[in-house]
Amino acid sequence: MSKETLSVIQGFHTKGVCAVNFSCNGKLLVTVGVDAAHSIAVWKWVEGIKLASSHGHTERIFVAEFRPDSDSQFVTCGVKHVKFWTLAGGQLVGKRGVITAPPQGEGDESQLRMQTMLSVAFGADNLTFTGAMNGDVFVWSSQKLVRLVSRAHSGPVFTMHTTLRDGLIVTGGKEKGNTKEGVVIKLWDQEMKRCRSLSLGPGPCVVRSVCRGKGKILVGTKDSEIIEITEKSASSQTIVHGHGEGEIWGLACHPDREVFVTASDDQTVRLWDVASKTMVKMSPWAWPLGQRPSLLMGNCLLFSPDGKYLAVGCDDNCVDFYELRDGRPLTRAGYCKGISSFVTQMDFSADGKFIQVSTGAYERLVFTVPGGNPLKDRKEINRITWASWTSALGNEVIGVWPRNADKADVNCANLSASGLSLATGDDFGFVKLFDFPVTEKFAPFKRYVGHSAHVTNVRFTSDDRYLISAGGDDCCIFVWKCM
Repeated sequence: MSKETLSVIQGFHTKGVCAVNFSCNGKLLVTVGVDAAHSIAVWKWVEGIKLASSHGHTERIFVAEFRPDSDSQFVTCGVKHVKFWTLAGGQLVGKRGVITAPPQGEGDESQLRMQTMLSVAFGADNLTFTGAMNGDVFVWSSQKLVRLVSRAHSGPVFTMHTTLRDGLIVTGGKEKGNTKEGVVIKLWDQEMKRCRSLSLGPGPCVVRSVCRGKGKILVGTKDSEIIEITEKSASSQTIVHGHGEGEIWGLACHPDREVFVTASDDQTVRLWDVASKTMVKMSPWAWPLGQRPSLLMGNCLLFSPDGKYLAVGCDDNCVDFYELRDGRPLTRAGYCKGISSFVTQMDFSADGKFIQVSTGAYERLVFTVPGGNPLKDRKEINRITWASWTSALGNEVIGVWPRNADKADVNCANLSASGLSLATGDDFGFVKLFDFPVTEKFAPFKRYVGHSAHVTNVRFTSDDRYLISAGGDDCCIFVWKCM
């Protein structure tokens, strides 16, 4: 609730960490690395003490889960393997899943072989269920296969969840082909006889996580949605929306309301309300293949402060000015000359007579409006008051660049309406806050973490109460409260 870090575990995993899971009593934590040995460790997480560690497997591990009734037994699974682990003293003892005589089940058991396993659930009497890439569910007793449920889903079984209260198991994944039910969640008993199928409706949705309790099932999708299903009525509603796969680059805040709009590689534009933390509207936008609605690879759109012009910056190394007149079509009034690379950011001067343009060649250029003539006089440029500031280039922001920085490290910047604070987003996943102007090299800053690499855009809301940041690889939008 306090959002404070309770513990940091470090020094063992040499690369990324791909799986974590708490033990039954919550005191132990199992972690899996993505190093060549796919190393596994068990920790007393509060103290950060490692109790035991081991090489996990020669192939990649996707999941590690403690049995829900144990603090010493857990299961890992991944590419073509399942492994059953016991914490004994200071040692981890692992036994591979064994397929011997054909088990009971459905389908052609003569072709039975170990599959790539994506998910784990548990049953009574030491039973373990694993969901496979081919849609099958394997049932294990200790480490031996005792049953096969063929084609539990028509595609990969990405997620499974055991409800301790009644023993029912929820599964979800990707359904291949066009099914009448569309995307489905399935409920099974302990013998893996299907009890019920609940539809999420038609569409390309892929289920990546499920959780069940109090008569409801929560479903997390590949498209960053959380859907709530009511079991009694089989009805569903989307309670959290998000952009799907692809980077988010487009971000703009309303000039006087606490709403903002985003655009993503998932070919949607979405309007969000800050106060309610909800998506208000979504519009699909089909643009040409290979182009994106981003500030780096697509259009930059900016209205002049006096409302006379719309500036359009493109990846064709050009900024066009269109004159705005009520009831008349847009008319090009001029364009900027001599831009050597694609346009990344633009800002009008307060009087609307000048525009500064940042480019993919890491140049900051200033032009007249609407003639588009370049302004070269540094003294004249320094006297200009800007209506906004989104450039990471120039003497005013030289201090935002870290030591030994590559030119591409800082992706975006935005000056608050008060003119006192400058926010930046960088390739390391950091959102930083500087006092403006940032005229000294390597200036002090406050750093905020949460995004994975990289942060593509940042914008203050009109009243400076919030800062919005957009992620690239994580497909996420963060709202930060400005204290």
